[in-house]
Amino acid sequence: MALSQRFDGYLQPFANLILLPVAVLVSAWIVTSIAKQWMQSRKQRSQPVKVEAAAVSEKTSIIEPLHGFDWKTAPRRQLRPFKPTYHITMAIQSNIPSELITIDEDYLDRITQRRSIIATHGSTVHGCIPGGDAAVRELYTYLLSEQLPKRFPTIFQLSQDNSSCMNLATGMSFPTTPQGSTDAALRVLGETIEEDFFLLQQTPDGHQSIAFMCCFPSGFDPSTKLGKTLVEIHAPVPSYEKIGSSMERFFAKLEVGKSVKRTNWSVQTHTELFNCQGNHITGDDTYEHDEDVDIEKTFLRIELQTLTRLPKTSAVLFSFKTYLYPVRQIKEEGLGSAFADAIEGLSKGNAPGMWTS
Repeated sequence: MALSQRFDGYLQPFANLILLPVAVLVSAWIVTSIAKQWMQSRKQRSQPVKVEAAAVSEKTSIIEPLHGFDWKTAPRRQLRPFKPTYHITMAIQSNIPSELITIDEDYLDRITQRRSIIATHGSTVHGCIPGGDAAVRELYTYLLSEQLPKRFPTIFQLSQDNSSCMNLATGMSFPTTPQGSTDAALRVLGETIEEDFFLLQQTPDGHQSIAFMCCFPSGFDPSTKLGKTLVEIHAPVPSYEKIGSSMERFFAKLEVGKSVKRTNWSVQTHTELFNCQGNHITGDDTYEHDEDVDIEKTFLRIELQTLTRLPKTSAVLFSFKTYLYPVRQIKEEGLGSAFADAIEGLSKGNAPGMWTS
């Protein structure tokens, strides 16, 4: 029986990055478990380099306000980026500054969860190296004083003297310029927006992670990425060498006022957004209990990622919002065959290492 047929009828039983440069990344042990049962069925640091920031054009810097926006009724995006054959590429699309931050009906629940994660996990989910403070403060000031109140005036309102920003959804008010430590500024951002982010600065050794806020990691410890370069961060990624140089050049040439976006996807067999381990398996690692998976708790996990350059510090902002879609929903949409083909297609493109056999 074909894999797509098995998926459309629901496989019974269904098998139990920062900055990942792939359009599609399926968590390896999940893919292997799914594939195993399907196939058995068939067969039986350094100092920053100064980057000249380009002038921001009036057109690209405009933030278009969403007047009358009601986050409580705003539907979450429905993203389906999987393709039948996987090729490792940057797969970027143009974006606009207005869409740097997105808000939908899940906003308050997600922010409440993020606040709890920050309080519980501390330095695992946020941090900054010496030299990263200025970029954090620039991002903080831009979001609290400009982007959020301009884009979402029904949620974020500035005080008369513009010294504070009130979040009407959470009831919290924060100063529009950071008043305390860099870590405190990161925590405010983590409790204000859903997007996780890493800030990177160009150095002689490549772009280096200088600060981060990441409440929803997918199978990695974000604190271990701090201070590392793109090459070091992506060392576990199969075939990264095919696009590593291109990524460095793209980051270096990214202009102020321009923004790009991309997506990646994975599969997880639990409902957790915060997951520092357990989504990936590589090399000679092993896994057990393929069959112990509840299809009702299996999700397609998608990150909507953006890249933007900050104008003052020239740091690159890599941000991403995480979406979870029940696999049952994918089947009900009639995309079961396409999804199954995409999983099989991991082994057919230019990065077969994405498929763990």
